[in-house]
Amino acid sequence: MNDPDGENRKLWDEWSDEFQALWNADTDEGGLPPVYSPLPDPEDLAKWQAERLPDREDLDFVELGCGGGQGTVGTASEGVGTAVGVDFSFQQLRHATRVRNVYGADAQFVTGDVADLPLADGAFDLAYSGYVYFMVEDVDAALAEARRVLRDGGLLTFQVPHPFHEQFDPATVELARSYHDTGPRRDKNDDILHDDIVVFDRTIGDLHGALVDAGFTVRELFETPRSDDPDDYDEDDSTSPELLAMVPRTLGFWAIAE
Repeated sequence: MNDPDGENRKLWDEWSDEFQALWNADTDEGGLPPVYSPLPDPEDLAKWQAERLPDREDLDFVELGCGGGQGTVGTASEGVGTAVGVDFSFQQLRHATRVRNVYGADAQFVTGDVADLPLADGAFDLAYSGYVYFMVEDVDAALAEARRVLRDGGLLTFQVPHPFHEQFDPATVELARSYHDTGPRRDKNDDILHDDIVVFDRTIGDLHGALVDAGFTVRELFETPRSDDPDDYDEDDSTSPELLAMVPRTLGFWAIAE
């Protein structure tokens, strides 16, 4: 694994058409492809951050590792001041541009690495990254870059696969690896990704420390889902209801750029 980031970029270019086809599988003929907005609820922001951010119509937003652009387009549709998506996969950004054009959204897309962003210092108020940093070899550089492009008082929100969940075998619901083994390793993410991506299983403490070192104050850490009843979950190709009832699947952070 001499160049895991480069290998993952190549694989995402190869998978992009199939991945986006699955994302859009439930779209009615002639209907709009699904998008979403990762913007925090205004009431949640009001608890501790709203006074430090501009009003939504003036908010400058960036999605770090935007893939097919659904989060960036969904945010642009919320009426923010600026919505920019960055991704290292040219083929993913080709889909992102198509989604933007279908919606007529005021979103911009840029080819770039989250660990070396082609963006200006202090250009954004809010940065979001969904299930990206676990595939990045140099997460310290990626978080430092997120801090660089945020204004003082800006907010970074991101999610990764929960590092404890990743140590279990979903078929047997037994520990298969040590929590202390942070990788890299190859992981077949789901049935879309036919080849194995390179991932890094960083501990919660490692991620928290990397955020602090990058210049962030962590204000909230969340683990989801939280039900202990397997019947609350659907069967999934990459995990199981029994495992989800025991261990959260997602780890997320809200952190302020200080």
